Formats: sequence, structure tokens, C-alpha cells
Amino acid sequence: MVETSQREDQQRAAQARRKELLEAADRVVMRDGPGASMNAIAAEAGITKPILYRHFGDKGGLYRALAVRHTDALLDGLRAALDAPVPRRDRVEATLDTYLVAIETRPQVYRFLMHPADEEQPSEQGFDVGRHSAPLLRRLGEELAKVIAERVDLGPGGEQLARAWGHGIVGMMHAAGDWWLRERPFPRAELVRHLADLLWGRLAAAGDRLDGPGF
Repeated sequence: MVETSQREDQQRAAQARRKELLEAADRVVMRDGPGASMNAIAAEAGITKPILYRHFGDKGGLYRALAVRHTDALLDGLRAALDAPVPRRDRVEATLDTYLVAIETRPQVYRFLMHPADEEQPSEQGFDVGRHSAPLLRRLGEELAKVIAERVDLGPGGEQLARAWGHGIVGMMHAAGDWWLRERPFPRAELVRHLADLLWGRLAAAGDRLDGPGF
């Protein structure tokens, strides 16, 4: 029992330390975006780079940990928007807006997660983001597909259709949001309306699943 308690204490301490290091990494990412380096993160955390590697393995391990952290938070927000007690069209717009708010309010985090380092900040100094962003988008697509399948009656083949919709919506949000964040051609609310108009066709006509939480 004593050994078990000690192991649990060690695990809690390791988890707390890992959280502290991720928060330090977040601060560097907020400042440096895709150019964030392991050296800068280690300095921010007040440790040496070998200790940082001990916790995350390598740059890719730290990137994946940060991606999970931010993706989990984004998914929580998307689910809350989808389940808000308002008409379906309002929920669609709120879901799109939740994603756009996330990239607008933390653009450096978005660029870190989704874009390689700029040319003046070579990727070997920062993170090789390009090869990691596709799995992140796939995860978002699969999670959104689950939410749709649980709530909307899509008839025969509904599960696969929900997956097509989930990945299609995530791809649309990513591409349109990336363009909008770079150019800012009009207010965010206008982009939300445009994208909701694009989605609204069959989604407006589909009924709620009888055994689901409704949409």
C-alpha cells in the first residue's frame, strides 16, 4: 500500500510538472508562434533542454502534447456551441464562430499548430509543424463527425455521411479561416454568415435523431 501511494504521488507530481512545462511552452508560442524553439521553451520553464526532452521525448512530442491541449479546449467549445439551447441555424453559426474566435484571439498558437516556421525562422530551429497539422485536422474531423452522427438523422449510411460532413466542415473552416485571418476582408460575423449559408442546405432539412441529444 505504501509503495502504491508513493507511485501515485510520483505520478501526480509528474503530471503537475508536465502541466507547468506546457504552460511555459504556451507562453513562448504566444510570443514566437511557429518559430518557438526548444531552447526558448526550456529557458522560459527555467530548466535545461535535456530535462525538457526527458518529459516530451523530442520536438514532435512537445508539439503533440500542445496540439492535444489546444484541440481538447477547442472541441469542448465546439460541443458547447452545438448543444446550446437555441435554434439549429444559431447553433451552426455559433459553432463556426467558436472556431474563428479561437484562431483570431490566439493567432500565434494557431500558426504554431497549423503552419511551418517562416523562411526567416527555419524549421530546424523551430518545429516541423507541416507533418503534424494533418493528423490534428483529421482528429477534429472525426470528433465533429461523432457529434453530427449522435444528433442528426441522416438515414441509411448516416455514419459515413456524418464523417464526410465532419471532415468537410473542418476543412472548410480551416481553409476559410486561414484566408480570413491573413486578409481580414470583412468582419468575422460576416464570414460566419457566409459559411453557415453554404452549410445550411441539407442540414436544415435533416431531422433530429430520436435517440440523440438533438441538434
